[in-house]
Amino acid sequence: MSEVLAATGVDLFYGETPAVQGADISLERGDVVAITGQSGSGKSSLLYCLAGVLPVTRGEVRFEGCPLGALTDEGLSAIRRERFGFVFQYGELLPELTVEENTALPLRLAGQRKADALTAAGEVLGRLGLADLRQRRPSQVSGGQSQRVAVARALVHRPTVVFADEPTGSLDRKNAAAVLQEFLGLARSQGTAVILVTHDLQVAAQADHRYTMTDGVLEAQVREVS
Repeated sequence: MSEVLAATGVDLFYGETPAVQGADISLERGDVVAITGQSGSGKSSLLYCLAGVLPVTRGEVRFEGCPLGALTDEGLSAIRRERFGFVFQYGELLPELTVEENTALPLRLAGQRKADALTAAGEVLGRLGLADLRQRRPSQVSGGQSQRVAVARALVHRPTVVFADEPTGSLDRKNAAAVLQEFLGLARSQGTAVILVTHDLQVAAQADHRYTMTDGVLEAQVREVS
């Protein structure tokens, strides 16, 4: 397996306030990594540093060996668009688009023909049990279904890494477990690495590697062997 994303000595300051302090983390292809911590601990800030959304104050984030800080804005945008996927707590679907069109959006932004993009979207939606909802609008589906669509959108272009910020935080326990199982199952089948932040220890338990964050400091947790 090969390293696809790594951070070394990453600090992030908001003004003079440290949000992330000396973070070291790496992901290999197909890894699922979870970061847990209390609200305000810095875990979401670290996630967005790793995704190149927030520039680090010190240290380095590398994608496939290339420092993100060395890229132009255009190059960084291309990586986020074509090689990364994102899942947010509330889905963030576009209300004016159908479920199918929302799912196809990353492919359309990458320049793929509409017919081909919709075909690919339909295939991923089918794998997530959403084929019958393709023509509905986000307002016409349930919360659990909406989050499945967000997962489909994040994975449709077979990204190298998906960044998930509390991906099941808005769902009840039953829906959260189902969405997580489908999300991680599809990602692993594609060889897509996933890094997710969550306050839910049951969600974190499904990861291959787990970290906790306290006051901006990241620490790896050793998995207990039963």
